[in-house]
Order: sequence, then structure tokens, then C-alpha cells
Amino acid sequence: MYTLYDFLPSGNGYKVRLLLNQLGISYELVEKDIVKGETRTPEFLNLNSNGRIPLLQLENGECLAESNAILMYLAEGTPFLPDEKLLKARVLQWMFFEQYSHEPNIAVVRYWMTHGGPDEEQQRQLPSKMQSGYAALDVMEKQLSQSDFLVGGKYSVADIALYAYTHVAHEGNFDLSGYPAINAWLLRVQSRPNHLLITDRK
Repeated sequence: MYTLYDFLPSGNGYKVRLLLNQLGISYELVEKDIVKGETRTPEFLNLNSNGRIPLLQLENGECLAESNAILMYLAEGTPFLPDEKLLKARVLQWMFFEQYSHEPNIAVVRYWMTHGGPDEEQQRQLPSKMQSGYAALDVMEKQLSQSDFLVGGKYSVADIALYAYTHVAHEGNFDLSGYPAINAWLLRVQSRPNHLLITDRK
């Protein structure tokens, strides 16, 4: 059985739990509170020297880190990842976009807002983070105005990767009211079988 080390409020961890649930894969959940430094202990660093969640421990004891790498591993050979070479590359394109343009802004501001911030330094960074977050949403809106899902018109791990922090963007004071295509997509993702809320353990 897989073991998933996770912090429930994390969108990165949520991606993995959502896919596991939708694939019907059983796993053991081990919660690690990143705020309390529980991923910085020698024991955890021995599993992941980068000291981050999510971390998926495979049945043979090996560990796989980085949320989108875990998604790709789990999705291989399933309907959540296209077989066709270009479509698979487009899934990766959106997942790289999520980590480079979306998560560093939308997820970071959400974390600030839900963990007692922003502090003085974060306040200085906030306008730039908000601007970049909205720019990422604009890119998604353009694509989703042309297609029900991000790649090939079919639900994939690209959608899971970007849904995770988009559906809680309001917790970072991002206003999604001007994004009709994104809002329709959020409802489509939520209506998928075996959907999981971000606060759900399994």
C-alpha cells in the first residue's frame, strides 16, 4: 500500500489525494504539520531531503516527491494522462505552468492570508503577486473558453494540478467573478466521480 505524507490545507498535497481517490487507490495518510516544522525532522528529511510534502512512499519503500511528478507517476496508463505524444506534452506544459506561473502567486498569497499575514515584507510583494496571479488566471480563462478541459477536451492531471489552488483562490482574495470559463470549469471538475474536498482526508 502507498503511504502519503501530507498537510491537509496544502493544494499540492490535495492534488495527490484527489487523484488517488478518483483512481480508487487505497493508501495510508500520514499528516505532517509544516507550520510546526514536522517535515524538517531528521526522520522526515531521511525520506525527502528537501523537507516538503506531499511525499508518496511506494510499496517497495522508495519515495517520490513533488506533487506533479507524483501525479504523472500515478496517472501513467490511466485515462487521466493521454497516450498520444503531443497531448502528453501539453499536459506537462500546463503542469509546468502551474508550478512556475500559477502556484508561486495564487498559492503563496493564499498561504499568507490564511496564516496570519501578510507581514510587512509580504505586503510589499503583494501587488506584484496579485498581478501575476491574475495574469495566470487570464491564461487559463483563454484556454477554457475554447475547451471544457485544459488538454484535448478531456479531464486529465493537468486539470487536477490547476484546480487545486484555483478553486481556493478566493482565500487569497482573488476575485474569480470575471472569469466565466474558469468558473464553469471548476463546476465540471467538482462534478467528476469520486471528487474530494481539500479538507477531506480520504
